[in-house]
Amino acid sequence: MFDLDEETQLIADTVRAFVTDVVAPAAAAIDEQDEFPFEIYRQMAELGLLAMTLPAEYGGSGASTMAWAVVQEELARGSAAVADAHMVNKLMCDILLTNASEADRAELVPRMGRGELICAIAQTEADTGSDVAAIRTTARPVEGGFLLNGAKQFITFAGVCDLAIVVATVDRSLGRRGIGLFLAEASSEGFRRGAKTKIMGVRGLATGELVFEDCFVPTSRMLAEPGTGMKRALTSLNSGRIGMAAQSIGIAQAAFDLALSYAKDRKAFGGPLTDLQAIQFMLADMSVSIEAGRLMTRRAAAARDAGRPLIREVSEAKLFASELAARVVDDALQIHGAQGYAKEATIERLYRDSRVYRIWEGTSQIQRLVIARQLLAA
Repeated sequence: MFDLDEETQLIADTVRAFVTDVVAPAAAAIDEQDEFPFEIYRQMAELGLLAMTLPAEYGGSGASTMAWAVVQEELARGSAAVADAHMVNKLMCDILLTNASEADRAELVPRMGRGELICAIAQTEADTGSDVAAIRTTARPVEGGFLLNGAKQFITFAGVCDLAIVVATVDRSLGRRGIGLFLAEASSEGFRRGAKTKIMGVRGLATGELVFEDCFVPTSRMLAEPGTGMKRALTSLNSGRIGMAAQSIGIAQAAFDLALSYAKDRKAFGGPLTDLQAIQFMLADMSVSIEAGRLMTRRAAAARDAGRPLIREVSEAKLFASELAARVVDDALQIHGAQGYAKEATIERLYRDSRVYRIWEGTSQIQRLVIARQLLAA
């Protein structure tokens, strides 16, 4: 049902070669140095990957969500950081295409597709993650626009972004009804980059703080009016969760490939590890889980392409894929034994990278809540 058509298969083959030749060889250095991979980002732009889902009038090829999910999986097989950079760019383009003025869409979106502009979403705060309604960053109305004040944490691209879509409230007492979306330029007075965040995995994304101190945003760059901002911010999570699921599958596939290769080569008890039934069963379970997660992810992508309701499908895919990735990577490290626990081992990086997928774009607990609500509402 979810076999790839000829065009999507060609995209997958092209990206797989790019990952093998460029991304995977650089992954360890990206992780070790924790520096944004500008060169690879530019190469993705040159291949058309950053603009792949954009309409033709914005410099894109109008690729399907299915094709994008396949690219996400392939990129994550080489580097979770590169895959996530690819995903965030798509989500930011989507928000601007849906909510920005015609002038801003024409000016900004093509440049983002060419890798010339980097846009972040500034949502998470010290005391607010999944509870978006508790946002404390304010947008105070003034003549001609708004003044943003507040601080955001764990922001992907914080250290390198040219633009930030800021989730802020015009009135905290209104809860979610007071939340809007505002497009701020990094060059604006009052837009300040805070400390870089030293994170455990998916390093190299310039993750850090953004601080707003009377940062002026003109009325024309209010992307969503108060009362609609939270809904529009959460809507972007549907694509984001498909991306998270696809990346989880890519990481799991990379871990499985490493484990299978190692088990074939490693000798123990007079033969390769693959002679041991315990290892055979582990590999079989890993393969089944990956295939199941891949099918669930593609089902969610197909639902989005068909314009069908997809909240439950997306949450199920993200939940299942992120949790299977944790199990597969853990089993892969177990097969490697002490060799996998060494800092220089690729599986060690995958182990650290895989952990966050049960947290961002909605924790596993939030996914279960979303799924349950969809089931009970049916």
